[in-house]
Amino acid sequence: MSSVPKTKTELELAIQTAFSKLMADYRDIPESICREKGLEGNIKGTVISVCDTAAYLIGWGQLVLKWHTLKSQGQQVDFPETGYNWNELGLLAEHFHLKYQDWGYDKLLAELESTTDKILALISSLDNHELYGTHWYKQWTLGRMIQFNTSSPMKNVRTKVRRFKREFA
Repeated sequence: MSSVPKTKTELELAIQTAFSKLMADYRDIPESICREKGLEGNIKGTVISVCDTAAYLIGWGQLVLKWHTLKSQGQQVDFPETGYNWNELGLLAEHFHLKYQDWGYDKLLAELESTTDKILALISSLDNHELYGTHWYKQWTLGRMIQFNTSSPMKNVRTKVRRFKREFA
């Protein structure tokens, strides 16, 4: 399989694989240190927690679902999110961290799993042409937009979580 999914099956496999590996690493992090700042943040020079990484992935996953819902209803979508431009993704990441800052670790992981399940259900409901046969946002297909905001950041986050685990756990 290429590193960039080009079919529905490859996209599903990429998300399932990245998610299961990441969840195994998350489950190895003791709850007692999940809020410790020790991971490189999304804005240069910032340091975040393991919980912040889960919040980030939940936030992006929820945006993917929101985008699809709005577009499928013929409504306008503010990409990437209302009040944020593509050059402000660090601020959007901080918004996600704040939104979930009071959530317990188990609840965050359950929400990440639920969000991922909803994305996989969405993918399952679409055919290959809907995912990869037409431009969905600018030059990007829906499948590529999903991948940009699910399996790709999951892999990046996993690298950070594993580094944190080696240093702190």
